[in-house]
Amino acid sequence: MTEHDKTETRSWLDIELEDDMDEELEQAVDDVRIPPDLRALMERHQKSTLDRHTYFRELLRLQSELVKLQDWVRFKGLKMVILFEGRDSAGKGGAIKRITQRVNPRSCRVVALPAPSDREKTQWYFQRYVPHLPAAGEIVLFDRSWYNRAGVERVMGFATDTEVEDFFRDVPEFERMLVRSGIILVKYWFSITDEEQQLRFLMRIHDPIKQWKLSPMDLQSRVRWEQYTMAKEDMFARTSIPEAPWHIVEGNDKKRARLNLISHLLSVVPYEEVPHEPVTLPDRVFNPNYERHTLPAELYVPERY
Repeated sequence: MTEHDKTETRSWLDIELEDDMDEELEQAVDDVRIPPDLRALMERHQKSTLDRHTYFRELLRLQSELVKLQDWVRFKGLKMVILFEGRDSAGKGGAIKRITQRVNPRSCRVVALPAPSDREKTQWYFQRYVPHLPAAGEIVLFDRSWYNRAGVERVMGFATDTEVEDFFRDVPEFERMLVRSGIILVKYWFSITDEEQQLRFLMRIHDPIKQWKLSPMDLQSRVRWEQYTMAKEDMFARTSIPEAPWHIVEGNDKKRARLNLISHLLSVVPYEEVPHEPVTLPDRVFNPNYERHTLPAELYVPERY
């Protein structure tokens, strides 16, 4: 390779890296947009001690390893289920976005089920989750899961005491069945402090772009903070089993939480890099008898930028 080729390659790599960082910056814009009403409060807020350069460098490195992990899961026909639970506004969604940002969406998907329908309420409790479980070579991320019964349904009174007790009796065996079937089950709980949640809720209240994230149920979670704490502690005690233990992610610092979670997830499966056949771009076939037609201007999206 000549010096000119090396320079050209470096320039293309620089361009790709800039695109990757721009994409991450677009996703991270919520972290830096501060409504005027909250500027004084944000001044007292402890900022991340992780500098942006280190965060981006490590995030991109870990995401490249996630691609290798996904290749390994597909190559070996493994099945992975990853549960994301935690306090409202604790950072589950942001972490899920970073995990799925660069992997193949055909074999890695996110499941975020709405409240159960009237029909689903009459089914076996776990029934509506089962169709979303992975086949061989797939990774499924549950943005909240069957643990709704141990949290919001219990605290808000949507489930009876008997239904909650039935859940605690059944869920360890249900998860052991999943593991016996060959599913790798990983459970994460995102933890934040009372003060941090208050700040993030205020951000959502005062920011039009974020208001959709705030539901009446979220507001009730502030009122019932201690009840959720007791429910969480009970859940850990009764459902953290050797086959599927809970893993707590400290979420006050969003950037560190994302990196710590992805790093831990990569440690769960002893993956290896899958050998790939070298890819060669074929030459384009030209038809000397074909003449490209000029399309009407009204078909094109106006170039306003």
